[in-house]
Amino acid sequence: VIAMQNQKANRKEIFDIGIAGPLAGLVLAIPITGLGVAQLDSLGSSAGGTAFDMPLLIRWMHAWIHPDQNPLPSQLIASQLNPMLMAGWVGLLITGLNMLPVSQLDGGHVTYTLFGKHSRTIARVFIGIAIVYMVWNNVLVWTVMLVLIFAMGIYHPPTSDDEIPLGIFRVTLGCISLLIPVLCFPPRGLGFL
Repeated sequence: VIAMQNQKANRKEIFDIGIAGPLAGLVLAIPITGLGVAQLDSLGSSAGGTAFDMPLLIRWMHAWIHPDQNPLPSQLIASQLNPMLMAGWVGLLITGLNMLPVSQLDGGHVTYTLFGKHSRTIARVFIGIAIVYMVWNNVLVWTVMLVLIFAMGIYHPPTSDDEIPLGIFRVTLGCISLLIPVLCFPPRGLGFL
């Protein structure tokens, strides 16, 4: 979370600050995850143990690296994992969380710079969907995260100059970056909590 004071940075600077962390995280997490997927023992023992929900990106990597194997199950037992895959999984989880389109998270910075005042509607809709999802699926482990977001405020504050244009490259990169939570976040939460 990079909490920015109002009037300190302009729209382009906030975008650059918001996008830099997640991209740097992915530059490390993706190769580490790929190495872990290459070493994956998906045929190993699956009796008992803690289950970890697999994000879409890991499932896609598995299909690309091991095209001859069956699709990766949505959850893997801890005994089937390896340290590289676990490190990559954690890196993807943190990056996915950080790119949620609310508040002072990096995703909030990017969303605000892309959509301006409309980011308030995006934040409200996202929080509403998150609450309904958590209650419907009894995934209340994320309550602490929601409380922290509400404590910071779900809306991003204005920048020192919201009128500075981002340019086509930043807009394109920003729109693509909004897919990061979808690709990196385990669909059913952490799976083991």
